[in-house]
Amino acid sequence: MAEIMAGKGIKAIAFYLPQYHPIPENDRAWGAGFTEWDSVKKARPLFPGHDQPRAPENGNYYSLLDPAVRRWQAELAKKHGIFGFCYYHYWFAGGKKLLEKPAEDMLADPGTDIPFCFSWANEPWTKKWDGGSGEIIVPQDYGGEADWQEHIAYLLPFFRDRRYITLNGRPLLLIYKPEDIPALPDMLRSWRKAVRRAGFPGLCLMIQSPSWYFSPGYDPREFDYQVQFQPFFGVTWQEKNRPLLRIAQAAYRLGLKSPIDQIISARHAQRAKERPVQKRLDYDAVWETILHLPLSRRMIPCAFPDWDNTPRTNSGLMFLNAGPAKYGRYVSRLCRKIREKNRPPLLFVNAWNEWGEGAYLEPDEKYHDAALRALSQALKEQEE
Repeated sequence: MAEIMAGKGIKAIAFYLPQYHPIPENDRAWGAGFTEWDSVKKARPLFPGHDQPRAPENGNYYSLLDPAVRRWQAELAKKHGIFGFCYYHYWFAGGKKLLEKPAEDMLADPGTDIPFCFSWANEPWTKKWDGGSGEIIVPQDYGGEADWQEHIAYLLPFFRDRRYITLNGRPLLLIYKPEDIPALPDMLRSWRKAVRRAGFPGLCLMIQSPSWYFSPGYDPREFDYQVQFQPFFGVTWQEKNRPLLRIAQAAYRLGLKSPIDQIISARHAQRAKERPVQKRLDYDAVWETILHLPLSRRMIPCAFPDWDNTPRTNSGLMFLNAGPAKYGRYVSRLCRKIREKNRPPLLFVNAWNEWGEGAYLEPDEKYHDAALRALSQALKEQEE
């Protein structure tokens, strides 16, 4: 197993998007052959100086069904000190899966030699993410015991793979929005039993998303850790005293999540119509917030090289004044904080290849591999 506590140094895990190959559901929703690259290619500057479109170096608009691409990614990541990838995992009602082929092909291909784990992106599959109507393409429903057992049975062969990431021998699994799962404690209890029956000492569970409804730092007892998923954790912390956020958090605790959801969604939709660019935030200000977030033993830090999701929707979020040199300095400071606080030697990075969100480490035409080199240098400094 790829054990986090083995060896020395901080282990960096980059979130990995598998939406770089066509699937029938996306073909029906957005047209034949649709992949993430379609959103990236259609992007245009929304104001003078806006850094769009972003293009991969040498026009490398790859397909993740090509094993040579996965092997190239693995070698490039390891060369720059990245410990592993965290694949987004899409599992829906009745055992329906989406975008599963890259992970399944990787499991069958020992030549893709890099540690990995999963984050269950447990939202419905909708057209909302690209500025569409919000129409549900594939619904999410969590079912009961039989459904939970089917899900964990699918994951066990991945957990048993020598490359799967563990913490103290326990397979690492993230859940994006656990607050959406009605019978969450029962489901996690069922999963833990199944994992122990399979011979593991347990399951290491982490929350990924800094939910609108959770106060920053909220730690449900069912989870071992919460990832400070950036840039959203930092942004939410900056806005923690906004009245709407406080109302939403209180509503969640009182079981009034659904109506508040509707109010927030309607407000966001109206703002998107009124103002094409919803938010432009300062990269340095958010990073300073990230570096001064209060720590607890159950919080896992996260870094982000940049963020601009306007290729997906013109009413998106972007950060101004970002760049690889700044990113490297900030990651270096964050790594020092991790080392000094005697926490698990772990850092998540958002992301390896979120091109439609401007959050990627892969080489591009403007900066080439500068973001990767900056991260590599920051990680090496902690080993000296």
